[in-house]
This record gives sequence, structure tokens and C-alpha cells, in this order.
Amino acid sequence: MTVYVATHKVYDIPSDGCYQPIMVGSALRESIPANYLRDDSGENISKKNPNFNELTAIYWDWKNSQSDIVGLMHYRRYLGLKKSHLPADRLTKAQMEALLRKYDVILPKARNYFIENQRNHYLHAHANEPYFIMGRVIRDDYPDFYPAFQEMEKSTKAHLFNMFVMKRALFDDYATFLFGVLEKVEQQVDLSTLEGQDLRVFGFLSEHLMDTWLHTRGYSYVEEPVISLDKTNWLDKGTQFLKRKFFPNAKKKVHF
Repeated sequence: MTVYVATHKVYDIPSDGCYQPIMVGSALRESIPANYLRDDSGENISKKNPNFNELTAIYWDWKNSQSDIVGLMHYRRYLGLKKSHLPADRLTKAQMEALLRKYDVILPKARNYFIENQRNHYLHAHANEPYFIMGRVIRDDYPDFYPAFQEMEKSTKAHLFNMFVMKRALFDDYATFLFGVLEKVEQQVDLSTLEGQDLRVFGFLSEHLMDTWLHTRGYSYVEEPVISLDKTNWLDKGTQFLKRKFFPNAKKKVHF
């Protein structure tokens, strides 16, 4: 088992058991700590990190890792058995192995937007055209996944952050779908029309593909709380969420 911990900067990342730090966008950095993996070795998309975010780590894992069980966490977000701000409360290797004996995939607890479905939430927070392109790509090139994509759009719940743990065979299937879709979307998105947070377009789009893949395949999953090492200002996040919904033409302030 290897659970990669994606980071874009030097951070106090506990390294024990199955957790392995990986520096995303390594190809764009002069140096990284010796105990961090690079995402620019072997077959990689490291240089695309500004637009793909932590997906460059997932791609590197897909093309270069041989671990039987793989996962991704973030330098400031992990999965745990309870909500916490303490790294010590992360899931252990033994706990993850036990969960995977009962379920196919371990995911973060879904976020519920209550008054807004996933489609509208994305359109209120981000540039719209890339999302519409993704919908057309799935409809035309991945028709088996399109019904689940439509159901995802109507749901108020979402598994965010591109965080997961699963066995290699499932991961290979997921990555094939994920990067297959995004490669086709990338061919049609004009990055010169995007600015600010919207340049992270493929990372944001990908958060809507996990549920699409999961429900198409019918795999079982278990949700675990997210341990956030940085405390979240929920008042600010809630305010920005309401602004995006009810004042869509106001300047966007995107949180990730």
C-alpha cells in the first residue's frame, strides 16, 4: 500500500507506514527535499500542474507505481476515523486494509450543498465552458458513463478533493476514465481565456468524475471524515457560497 500525500511546497508531512509525500509540479521547481517523490520521473504530466493540480501525482502513480493498494491525500488534508485537526488521527495502514476488506473504495465524507446541486455549484464558482465541454465529451465518447454524470449533476452531494484509497485494478480503471475524459476536454479548452483560480480547471473538473465513475461501475464505498490541518473559516466559505449562488455576476472568490 502506498498513499501519496500531494504537496506543492515544503510542509511538515509525517512520513510513516504507507504515507509517501510527492511534490506536484516537480518539473517546474528548482529543488525538492530528498524524502519527497518527484512527479516528473518516468511517464508524467508534471509540467501541467498549474492546470491539473494534484492530478499530476495521480497520473504519476498510474503510470509509474506498482503498489497493490494506492491512494491520494493532501499535505493538509487526510482521511481519519473522526473529524480532527491532528495528523495523528489519520487512518493507519491497518485501518485502511480493514476497510478495503468490506468496501471497494475509501472516500472522504461527501459534502452536501443542500440548496444547490453539483452542476449549479460548479457553474456559479467557475468558468462555465470547460464544464459544458466535459459534459459533451462524456455524452459523445463515454456514453456508458453519461447517465451517472447526469445523476451527479442533480445531486447536492459531492466527494471532493480527489482523495481516495482503492486497490490497483480499480485505480487503473478509474485513472483510464479520468485522464481519458480530461485529455479530450483539454483539447477543446482555450486556457488563454481563463485567469486566476479558473486556470486550475482540470483539477476542479475532475472532482465531478469520481462519483460519475463510481456509480457507473457500481463499486461499494465507505466515507470517512476529513482531517484538515488548517482550520476552515466556515463563515467565510458560507458567505462566498451564497454570493456565488444569488449574485452570480459578482467577482468570484473560489476556495479549494
